[in-house]
Amino acid sequence: MKTSVVSNGLLWFGAGISIAEILTGMLVAPLGFVEGATAILIGHLIGGAVMFAAGLIGARTGVGSMETVGMAFGSKGRLWFALLNVIQLIGWTAVMIATAATSADALVPWGNAVWSVIAGAGIALWILLGIKNLDKVNRVIMAALLLLTLFLSRLVFDGIPQPVSGDITFGGAVELAVAMPLSWLPLIADYTRTAESPVKVTVSSCLSYFIASCWMFFIGMGAVIYLGSDDLAAVMAAAGLGCMGILIVLLSTVTTTFLDALSAGISASSISPRLKDTPCALVTCVLGVILAVFFDTDAFQDFLYFIGSVFAPMTAVLIADYFVLHADRRDTSVNLTNLVLWAMGFCLYRQLLDWDTPLGITFPVIVAVVLLSVLVHKVTDKRQAA
Repeated sequence: MKTSVVSNGLLWFGAGISIAEILTGMLVAPLGFVEGATAILIGHLIGGAVMFAAGLIGARTGVGSMETVGMAFGSKGRLWFALLNVIQLIGWTAVMIATAATSADALVPWGNAVWSVIAGAGIALWILLGIKNLDKVNRVIMAALLLLTLFLSRLVFDGIPQPVSGDITFGGAVELAVAMPLSWLPLIADYTRTAESPVKVTVSSCLSYFIASCWMFFIGMGAVIYLGSDDLAAVMAAAGLGCMGILIVLLSTVTTTFLDALSAGISASSISPRLKDTPCALVTCVLGVILAVFFDTDAFQDFLYFIGSVFAPMTAVLIADYFVLHADRRDTSVNLTNLVLWAMGFCLYRQLLDWDTPLGITFPVIVAVVLLSVLVHKVTDKRQAA
């Protein structure tokens, strides 16, 4: 069954409406609204462009994210990235559940464990419904989320500007904004692979996510600037948004995090045909709840960001191969040249973490890896031809 422009757009609009985006937007507030909004838009344009490229490859080839990786790294070379993807998605599922539980508990104090289980149950329900059956449900849920988000926006932007303390550079804010669409690089092809119209569906997916994610960043930044608070739950509680606040927290978490869990299942099944998408996705959901309840998920985030830095250079190599070199290396087991190029990009990314450029570090790294990949393959291909 092919997915439509509308269904994919709704899916990714829901992915963009996230507590994580709001909390990250709060970090941009010291720049002020105009400069902060500029950084948010630039960051999302950079991340969104790379996200579009990754999604379009899946839409045109009809295969999932980790299968497309095999086009650059070989049929066995992709397994390394698939394993890392499963690990990071389990971690992100836990972080998202824990964040939702903390916010919900501040509104209705039932305990983080109870709210973690409730959030996990909602994610599991979405997984069981499946992408094909979510279309009608998503239309209702997105309408509800849109109304709730409009109400929250009015609450935030009706405030009076407050003095904001903190220290963040423009480049640092851009990099924070890039990080959100970047986190979807190893997932988006899982949902564009069934597109009825590859270009239109990919545009719809990325544009919907761009609008929703930027909006969430603006709400987070606005809460700090206009309400003087970096505690979203406290803002909603002070406004008396008990049940409405819970709905915002839970629905936004479910519509975002089920994509993480489902893609973990898809990546696991790409490692071994004996592993099936839905059971693995449900296991990811259960593990996410357990980690959220029994462990301090803040301790996972440095590791998750470390794992996340794997995927920018990986996607850069794939973009160079698919769009520039028009190569498909799935007939080889492991492409060592591209693995070395990825390793160089990964090391460059880690080395530049403390640098500050007006466009962050992800964009320069991706451009450098794409150019290097094209150059290296042009040289090696000429030698092989000779």
